[in-house]
Amino acid sequence: MIADSARHSKPLPLLEGERQHRMYIGGEWVATAGDRWLAVLDPAVLTVIGEAPDGGQGEARSAVDAAAAAFSEWASLAGRERARYLLRLGERMRESSDDLAQIITAEVGKPLRQARDEARSAAAFVSWYGEEAKRAYGTVIPSAQRDKRVWVVRQPAGVAAAITPWNFPLGLIARKVGAALAAGCTVVVKPAPETPLSGLAFARLAEDAGLPPGVLNVITGDAATIAQTWLADPRVRRLSFTGSTAVGRLLVRAAAERLPRVSLELGGSAPYVVFPDADLDKAVDGLSRGKIRNAGQVCAAPNRIYVHESIADEFVGKLRAMVDRVRVGNGVHPESQMGPLINEEGYRKVEEMVAEATRRGAEVHTGGTWVGEPETRTGWFWRPQVLVGAPEDCAILREEAFGPVLSVLRFSEEAEVVERANRSPYGLGAYVFTRDLNRAVRMAEALDAGIVGINDPLPAAVEAPFGGLKESGYGREGGAEGLAEFTEEKTVSLQLD
Repeated sequence: MIADSARHSKPLPLLEGERQHRMYIGGEWVATAGDRWLAVLDPAVLTVIGEAPDGGQGEARSAVDAAAAAFSEWASLAGRERARYLLRLGERMRESSDDLAQIITAEVGKPLRQARDEARSAAAFVSWYGEEAKRAYGTVIPSAQRDKRVWVVRQPAGVAAAITPWNFPLGLIARKVGAALAAGCTVVVKPAPETPLSGLAFARLAEDAGLPPGVLNVITGDAATIAQTWLADPRVRRLSFTGSTAVGRLLVRAAAERLPRVSLELGGSAPYVVFPDADLDKAVDGLSRGKIRNAGQVCAAPNRIYVHESIADEFVGKLRAMVDRVRVGNGVHPESQMGPLINEEGYRKVEEMVAEATRRGAEVHTGGTWVGEPETRTGWFWRPQVLVGAPEDCAILREEAFGPVLSVLRFSEEAEVVERANRSPYGLGAYVFTRDLNRAVRMAEALDAGIVGINDPLPAAVEAPFGGLKESGYGREGGAEGLAEFTEEKTVSLQLD
């Protein structure tokens, strides 16, 4: 554990040096009518780094009012005109990536290097969708009748709502908002209460980039009240949500009354399959990049590590050596490779899951819990940990763990591991390490997952769709498919004289 004394004595950049930050509605920076505030904590040092408005129904309605008023003009712009705004915003984000990284690290705790990667990825999404705004293509359909012409056009859906999580507080806003704006929608955004400042910084840069008032609105506050208000408003035609499967179900039930299209990127319990012919060092490094990143708080992170029995002992030895080298500490320190869990709730969840697994026979090979005396705790740090042989009905394998616990399971046959991997109700990500091309193709086709990495621990890409199967949700973000989520297809049939 890296010793820590950092306490964010300096104001965070891009936020005007304030401690109390305001929401962005209709091109104005506003507080709540009742002067209600949410404290934002740095999970590495457990100190308040700022406050955001605790908005509710009134603010949610005001945001939709502003977005609805701006929709007609924004939707009528040519794709190239919308592209200019998005490309300018993407450039502002790239120029401000170090400042954005400081905010991300302060809110989430992830190391600055990872926070910079998130900021640059967010800028890349906005810029890519700036280019894609020019390419919302329609289709000409050859008619079965010689005196008819049929074509399909894509039109902006209307006001779009985005509800985003805390683990990638800038990246997931950019991925949703970039696509929606490119499609011609105006947007209302609600960041997670743990990490509202990244979303407000995004709004600040959008304002600097000249985005017209009302096109983007960012409000903070009570998630349930805001979501219910938006789902009940007939002007909101799309809602994009990233978060837990449990909350996703609640949103679908609420949306059933009015039937806006809802896009959901929900929980995961990704299998990570290592075959005997794999490059073991590459497979171990993949877990360093895919599971240690953000302290394992990634929806598509490997959760069930299936290793062929013939190489399991060697693999566990290499995995343990990798885990023991990870430097845990405050993300502001350059030497830190992994930061804390987001809060006490997340810490206790991991603690309880590991305790259950060990009670039921899992071997603990390294890591876990806080290192040092309890009175020296400065944040919710959990040392990366290797478990071997936990029963597959344990919570840590059955549910989304959201922590840096690497659970290793042995398998013997390809068909067996496919069946075990697909038992999960989730289907977001899956990973396969093998040098056998035929096996790679078979596994990619057999695994129930929306995205499969073959010898690739980070398969998500700006230009490709991302989303899940089964209880991991539906709808796609990224790529041309992400833009299509925010459009309506209209068929036009012309009868010739």
